[in-house]
Amino acid sequence: MTRQEYMDMYDVVGVAMEVHKTLGRGMAEQVYQEAFVLEMKLRGMMVEREKELRLHYKGTLMEKSYYTDFFYKNIIIEFKSVEEITSDHRAQLMNYMRIAQQERGILFNFGERRLYAERYLYLPNEDDFILLNQDNYKWYITD
Repeated sequence: MTRQEYMDMYDVVGVAMEVHKTLGRGMAEQVYQEAFVLEMKLRGMMVEREKELRLHYKGTLMEKSYYTDFFYKNIIIEFKSVEEITSDHRAQLMNYMRIAQQERGILFNFGERRLYAERYLYLPNEDDFILLNQDNYKWYITD
């Protein structure tokens, strides 16, 4: 991941923080999604909503489609508005990252007192996911 790719993730978190600060916690996920799109537009950031993800099996395109909440500069973005993030929420984001072959993903929870965000890096060669935090993110910046 380049420094710019990391900064793109940082910018997305900033947008979500503004949405959470303005609306507070506990509203429906769709309310935060709509506000997120509006805030992105205010900042001149073009985001794709409900991007379709298609899965291939041994070279054949499967009929089943998945839809990620948002897609911005090759970042898969998933929203939740729940009491607490679960392993199922994380698995959903990770599966979307794997299907789309995208190395960066962010999982947000608007249901807590403070906005909760987890930033992930997918290492496709190892089929592994790294939770990025303030202590380790620099290890994964390549330039």
